[in-house]
Amino acid sequence: MSARGGRDWTIRRDDLTHPDVLALLDLHLRAAHENSPPGSVFALDASGLRDPAVTVWTAWEGDVLLGMGALKQLDPTWGEVKSMRTAPAQLRRGVAAVLLDRLIAEARARGCRRLSLETGSNAPFAAAHALYRRAGFVECAPFGDYDDLVFAQYFTMDLAEAAGGRGAEG
Repeated sequence: MSARGGRDWTIRRDDLTHPDVLALLDLHLRAAHENSPPGSVFALDASGLRDPAVTVWTAWEGDVLLGMGALKQLDPTWGEVKSMRTAPAQLRRGVAAVLLDRLIAEARARGCRRLSLETGSNAPFAAAHALYRRAGFVECAPFGDYDDLVFAQYFTMDLAEAAGGRGAEG
């Protein structure tokens, strides 16, 4: 499954076998642990992202990996954004915004009425907070199995009320 992203980018469903994707996932996990206190990292590793309830998309410009994002189906009407990461050399190009738009569109296409996410609350996560707020997410209480009230920050979007796309870069 492949769809065109921003510019001449290709966004495709990913099987987590490409070495560049696995390296970006490793960077994502290492950064989560470096920037979060013990017990406050909920990022999924490759085995977690291969769960049938999770679909991963990657953005490419030719053979260059731009970034990744995943959608976890919590129930038939509720999805969760997971593993959003832009490749370091691709920051400030709007990669995250394009991938987030793809995840939102996919959640709507699946019939989700709500899309939520968990992220960190300190300075290294500020760009993510800005991206999610621009997209229409609002802060919310912990959801699902999350119970971290000290470090984690939670966001949600009511897809039944939210307008489509945002047009801003992330």
